[in-house]
Amino acid sequence: MRSREEHHDVVIVGGGICGLATALALHRKGVKSLVLERSERIRATGAAIGIFMNGWCALDRLGVGAVLRDKTIPIPEIHEVLYHKSTMQVKSTRMEELRCLKRSDLIQVLFDNLPVDSVRLGCQIVAVERDPSTSFPILYVHDGSIIKAKVVIGCDGSNSVISKSLGPGALNVLPNCVIRGLTNYPKGHNLETRFFRHLDVGYMSYGRIPIDDNLVHWFVDWPYPDRDTDAPKDPKFLMELAMQQIKDNPAEMIEMVEGSDPSSLHLTRIRYRSPWHLVFGNLRRGTMTVAGDAMHMMGPFLGQGGCLALEDAVVLARNLARAMPMGLEGSRVGDGELKKRIETALENYVRERKPRVLRLAMQSMLLAISISSPSKIKRLLSLALLVVFFGGASLGYTRFDCGPL
Repeated sequence: MRSREEHHDVVIVGGGICGLATALALHRKGVKSLVLERSERIRATGAAIGIFMNGWCALDRLGVGAVLRDKTIPIPEIHEVLYHKSTMQVKSTRMEELRCLKRSDLIQVLFDNLPVDSVRLGCQIVAVERDPSTSFPILYVHDGSIIKAKVVIGCDGSNSVISKSLGPGALNVLPNCVIRGLTNYPKGHNLETRFFRHLDVGYMSYGRIPIDDNLVHWFVDWPYPDRDTDAPKDPKFLMELAMQQIKDNPAEMIEMVEGSDPSSLHLTRIRYRSPWHLVFGNLRRGTMTVAGDAMHMMGPFLGQGGCLALEDAVVLARNLARAMPMGLEGSRVGDGELKKRIETALENYVRERKPRVLRLAMQSMLLAISISSPSKIKRLLSLALLVVFFGGASLGYTRFDCGPL
């Protein structure tokens, strides 16, 4: 039986935040794309996501910032309690425009702004190679079909098939897991509109941040080195796990976890890509590249994973559109010239993004070591490097403008 073969200009692998944002950015620039998502429905892994000024800047460029702001409340301060010092640090976030969004709201708004049939669900890519005659990418789908594209953008997360084909290096795993959830208070939560985080270095940490006047996002993070994180993640299992960790903490937090929406509970092990893999690894090959977690997976310590993915989408679309001012469909050049233009556009994208993501990847890694390392020497050294090279606890990295679309 002959395999079904399709031809598309731009194919985006992965229909999460980064994939949909990239498709929308290209759509705004007049470039048609097809998003391939392996799930049978639009996915929103995790409960909620914190968005700082740089993320909102990108969302404004995509034309969806205003509608998403209406779903949240501004968070003017971050309160961090350092257990080992019995002290509290207060950081103002009025300039950084911190808000917390339900992931499902963000995904749905991005999806709703795309043209019909822009996303194909239940489509898992199992292999990728280059066409020997044209050097353009060929994608092999789990159902035996073949998709040939001029451009392939891997937005397929930490286990990216596209990233593995480029070979940027394996992910590192921290000895920590985090459970996240959402709790709804029908009569209002009466919590102060601040991001509260309790840090117990080397042990359990927890925190909460309001999404609106009724809904609160919370998390519990703790060392979890010997347990099987691939165990069935049914709500009862996750609830018991979270309650076990916070049983000796304030009643407010215990009640919040206990009253959470079971369907929102999500358990993940914290993983990240080493900064040197960003330096020495391939982030582009031919007319293939990566964005979001597929490029720069990092821990949640800076709250920048989603924001960086949104930045990637804007920068990538801007560069590709500059190389193809009429869109790929309207370009009347031969395959050889077209390939050169696309390669130049993707190389410019990687060159523009690398310093930005490298700096944050290094900062995030040092912060992860300072919080989770069992070695006191490593913790002190990482803290010293954070102060020297990144200004300690400064939020300056959020005051970044990815530029016009």
